[in-house]
Amino acid sequence: MPDTVVGALRRNVSRTTLSALETLGRLVALAIESVQGAVADVVSRRFQWRETTHQAWYLITVTAIPAVLMAIPFGVVVSIQVGNLIKQLGADSLLGAAGGLGVIQQGAPLATGLLLGGAGTATIAADLGARTIREEIDALRTMGISPVHRLVIPRMVAMLFVAPLLNILIIFVGVLSGYLVATAAQGVTPGSYWATFGAFATLTDVAISIVKAVLFGFLVVIIGCHRGLEAKGGPRGVADGVNAAVVLSVVAIALVNVGITQIVSMFFPTKVA
Repeated sequence: MPDTVVGALRRNVSRTTLSALETLGRLVALAIESVQGAVADVVSRRFQWRETTHQAWYLITVTAIPAVLMAIPFGVVVSIQVGNLIKQLGADSLLGAAGGLGVIQQGAPLATGLLLGGAGTATIAADLGARTIREEIDALRTMGISPVHRLVIPRMVAMLFVAPLLNILIIFVGVLSGYLVATAAQGVTPGSYWATFGAFATLTDVAISIVKAVLFGFLVVIIGCHRGLEAKGGPRGVADGVNAAVVLSVVAIALVNVGITQIVSMFFPTKVA
């Protein structure tokens, strides 16, 4: 009996691992095909600018206000927590540098990725999943129209356009809210706040933050499109695809952020500008 249980468990683990690797392979293939197709469509002047604009505007409408509402408390929390620690060390003037770097390097790109992964990925997975179970995707293939060129690429480019804009908005609101708390409630002078912020926060930090936001946006849109195109089993399958897309997006963002943070710390250590 124990041997039978162990054998069944081993087979299930092997089957699950193999299925996960196959899914990852299809996801990577979709990402490569989307990037290559986007370049080919632009070069051949077949790119769907109208659909891309529509998708970009939709993403902006569903993420702009939540981004502001998320950036304000984040900037306030960072300012309060870091300010209390810095005050105990007697380095109140460094609050601007600590709070600004926290928002730029980690807070803004993570908030951007989570917002796009929550609102954007769920919408994309639900839309493509509904099209899949209604056999619209199969109909496109029957007519010789590539679903990747027709549906995936415009959403991918729209996400890559919106991600840096959203990231910059979060940086602005987060730093501004941290500045207001530091000067109004923690006794930091405006001059010292901006002086230390400018001394430590560089354009390289902003550029890395934007690159991270774009990469997170690319990850979530590819995951959302992939789960939507592979939805099956009726409405329940669409719901499962949306749930899987959101969960996988959050996990992917967290893992990639750890890797990027380690690489940036090695090659671009924090120093006075």
